[in-house]
Amino acid sequence: MKTTNCFGWGLQTRLQQESCLQVIAEAEDGETAVELTQEHLPDVVVLDVGLPGIGGIEACRQIKQRHPAIPVLILTSHSQKTLIERLMAAGAQGYCLKGIAAESLVLAIRSVAAGASWWDKAATAEIRAVFAQPEPIKNGLSSGLLENLLTKREQEILALVAGGKSNQEIAQILYIAPGTVRVHVHAILQKLEVRDRTQAAVLAIQKGLVAEELLGSQS
Repeated sequence: MKTTNCFGWGLQTRLQQESCLQVIAEAEDGETAVELTQEHLPDVVVLDVGLPGIGGIEACRQIKQRHPAIPVLILTSHSQKTLIERLMAAGAQGYCLKGIAAESLVLAIRSVAAGASWWDKAATAEIRAVFAQPEPIKNGLSSGLLENLLTKREQEILALVAGGKSNQEIAQILYIAPGTVRVHVHAILQKLEVRDRTQAAVLAIQKGLVAEELLGSQS
């Protein structure tokens, strides 16, 4: 897996020891991160939110604008609601708090590369709070029609997605292969007419497709 990294030397050195990861480029500022992503087209981009220049969030936005399929993971020192809103708007697949163990960062990188999001429990709670009184996602389908569109298995997986679970975690909970989860998630996104997992989770909460007690049980 090829990554473009923009963070401290300690973690960078540790990641280079991982056989599954290959650091192909390093950037000292946001502008360079965007340019190097354009040049190398890595599998994953890891950005420090505090990058000099345009900063990590704007760099993320520009990268996702040019290359929507390249997942971006953000390193940050806090998980405040306003930051999460900005990360979601920029298209980030998730974030890790600075100081995270290298093993956990590797897991986060591998997760977003596999199509999962990476939001910790605090962030999941913040996401729910952000969308407690949201401006509805534009979707002409009623709750009843949405329920009829989704199979029982898809509804189970959507509940787990809304609960912040990765594809790997969903596979373990439901005793199915991760590849099967990815297929179901893709089908869910198509049926709900949304572009990513976060929007699917938000729509599920907005339309009441996932009971609050079910969300709580998945945390």
